[in-house]
Amino acid sequence: MRAPNSDRPVIRPLPTMDRARQVTDALADYVEDARLQAGDRLPAERELMANLRVGRSTIREAIRHFQALGVIETRKGSGTYLLKPITKATIHMPLSLHATDLRNALLQTLEVRRGIECEAGMVAAKKRTAQDLVVIEEKLNEMERVHLKKGTSGPEDLAFHLAIYDATHNPLFRQLLEQMRETFWQFWQHPFERQDFARRSFPFHRTLFNAIAARDPEAAREETLKILAVVEEDIKEMSQ
Repeated sequence: MRAPNSDRPVIRPLPTMDRARQVTDALADYVEDARLQAGDRLPAERELMANLRVGRSTIREAIRHFQALGVIETRKGSGTYLLKPITKATIHMPLSLHATDLRNALLQTLEVRRGIECEAGMVAAKKRTAQDLVVIEEKLNEMERVHLKKGTSGPEDLAFHLAIYDATHNPLFRQLLEQMRETFWQFWQHPFERQDFARRSFPFHRTLFNAIAARDPEAAREETLKILAVVEEDIKEMSQ
């Protein structure tokens, strides 16, 4: 669809659903319809907010998704630019599995998650900056606040782990997670309809942060393994 008397494609309002996912789809459609190429500038944040009728946080989450995939970059004071052409077919290429039940799906995914997260924690402990620590601790504090209030904190827990991925300064960690996001998300959506799933891992998130702050890769690995050991135990116990 194009605006009247204009060759420029229209970015249409979205219905209420998964807003961040829909924003990424809408932007991919816009890039394709407008035939943008590497080096072209994307619409400004304020324009996207107005046209898509979503908040700033949703726009920024979508932008972070594209940045993690390495297809756009934001230049301070200049705007957001396309690094390579994209379509909806290329921005959503999730890695998934087809296990016979949730228990097996979680256990198989956990094997992959263990390798990625242990390595991410160790790399973050080596490469984290002072600003990285500020962001990780902000996410941890919010996770702890929500957990103590509600007894569970799935989205906040995920945000904490994403901040650790970012602290590796290796975009492949975030890209891998984006490609496995739907599969990994099972861990944060109360598997087996249990609000207490992996609750016993809660204290180890603070000790993981402490290990990263202390630049101790081996301790970061050990604390990550403690978190995932609880996850594995709960998968096996709660699926009986």
